[in-house]
Amino acid sequence: MVYLIIVLTLVVLLFVAAYIFAAKVVYPQRFGVEETFEIEKENGKIDEAAYNAWKKEEVILQSPFGYHLYGLWFPFADSRRAVILSHGITYTLYGSVKYMKMFLDLGFNVFIYDNRHHGRSGGKNTTFGFYEKSDLKIVTDWVESKLGEGAVIGTHGESMGAAISLQHAAIDSRVRFVIEDCSFNRLDTLLVHRLKVDYHLPKYPLFPIISLICKLLTGMSMDEISPENAVKQISAPILFIHGEKDDFIPPEMANSLFASKLLGPKKLYLAPNAAHAESYWSNQTEYTNVVCDFLSENKII
Repeated sequence: MVYLIIVLTLVVLLFVAAYIFAAKVVYPQRFGVEETFEIEKENGKIDEAAYNAWKKEEVILQSPFGYHLYGLWFPFADSRRAVILSHGITYTLYGSVKYMKMFLDLGFNVFIYDNRHHGRSGGKNTTFGFYEKSDLKIVTDWVESKLGEGAVIGTHGESMGAAISLQHAAIDSRVRFVIEDCSFNRLDTLLVHRLKVDYHLPKYPLFPIISLICKLLTGMSMDEISPENAVKQISAPILFIHGEKDDFIPPEMANSLFASKLLGPKKLYLAPNAAHAESYWSNQTEYTNVVCDFLSENKII
């Protein structure tokens, strides 16, 4: 009897621990909209005067999953080139502003938006591309309607936004290029890695229960969230970027993504001395040159 109580207690504790971890994954603690603007401004990543001077249009779109998507459109006169910027987890569209000048200087219209369950957009949870890739397709629809059929539309994503951009490009042939900055290769691989690093826990027996709970909470299957598999289906040019000092998503994942792309042009840039999502900020000139070369080599500019 005592043995049975001990076993049942351990099982309950196991499920409680799995639920807590799963909830952290799909219900991440997020920054507020104005909070992210102030953080970016204080860190020098948003020049408020320049940002306010840029012509912009507020856009609210309807997700196919029943909530609204909030975005901002920054037009470039007489240009039929556009890039859609996608931010990382817990953040908002203001995390994408630091990349905007680089693209505006190259003559791109720019669209930034809040991902599902972030910022001013709706959605009950975060699914790392499971639902978000279809949201990005809706954004692409809007940009194409704005510029006309045949417009050159590409995407740039940071961290989770990069994973979303890759998964989206696998289902949307209109995407002419992807610049992914510090994506994971597979969500299950990343979460197992974080379990080990953050909690010193092995994959088994916890992770299968975490995966099941995430499925019950959101409908997503962990093994379906695979930018690595998406890359195998993309023929459009992809620039893979990763910080050499990234200790959240290991740089080895960029190498795995790069190796998985078998169709079309590809390029890999490992940014020196850059932590997670800091490749641009730590190497602005080199990063910009790499992006310009990539776009030029693939006749985008």
